[in-house]
Amino acid sequence: MSKKFRNWAPDQAWLLPPSPRDWLNDNHLVYFLLDVVGEMDLGPFFERDKNSITGQPPFHPRMMVTLLLYSYCKGVFSSRKIQSRCAEDVAFRVIVGEDIPDFRTISDFRKDNLEHMQSLFVQTLQVCAEAGLVKLGRVALGGAKIKANASRHKAMSYDRMKQDEERLQREIAELMVQAEAADAADDEQFGDRHGDEIPDELARRESRLAKIREAREALEEADRKKRIGRSGSAEGGGACRKDGSRRSQPPHRSGQSSPPR
Repeated sequence: MSKKFRNWAPDQAWLLPPSPRDWLNDNHLVYFLLDVVGEMDLGPFFERDKNSITGQPPFHPRMMVTLLLYSYCKGVFSSRKIQSRCAEDVAFRVIVGEDIPDFRTISDFRKDNLEHMQSLFVQTLQVCAEAGLVKLGRVALGGAKIKANASRHKAMSYDRMKQDEERLQREIAELMVQAEAADAADDEQFGDRHGDEIPDELARRESRLAKIREAREALEEADRKKRIGRSGSAEGGGACRKDGSRRSQPPHRSGQSSPPR
């Protein structure tokens, strides 16, 4: 009896649109980070765009800050890779929703708000540590949590918090340096392109399927010729005619000496 498989229909449309809250477990880090950034003061970021009246409305600063903080702590520094993850990674998609920022927008936001971002990132990580989080992606938050059971322990924990703050500042500065270096390398290699584009004939499904079938048939034909060549060389003996077939040897007549073996 053949094995029965689960139904699989990747092209089937959903009857109702899903909620982002259905995509990840409630205890996922990205939900925690969204709540933390939602409680932070982003006044300087809003101030920058307050007098801007030209062009398209900018992306919400809370979304951009959360996106960059989550990306950098996860080790994703290239703005192009961040844009790709927003389209392909569920956790990134929870942050941005259906409106995915372009890689140039992501890069410019970091450059334009570098000073504010470094300070805000440190504050955000400190709040995460105080709330009980030990690690945020690749960034260890350590022992920054303040103990409040005795004044002596308070003083010690404030000293420790100061040390942790300086360490976090160094780590955040290093993250920004890595992000800048990644974008510079990508810009030099790809220019204004994303870098992961596919040819136009492969972008549309109809022409893509035709191209795939054409490639498959070409490989099968090459394999067939290779097998024919191997079988022909294995037969050996006899000269080849122009059509590729071999001439048969004349039969051996009696009275003639046999050819030496």
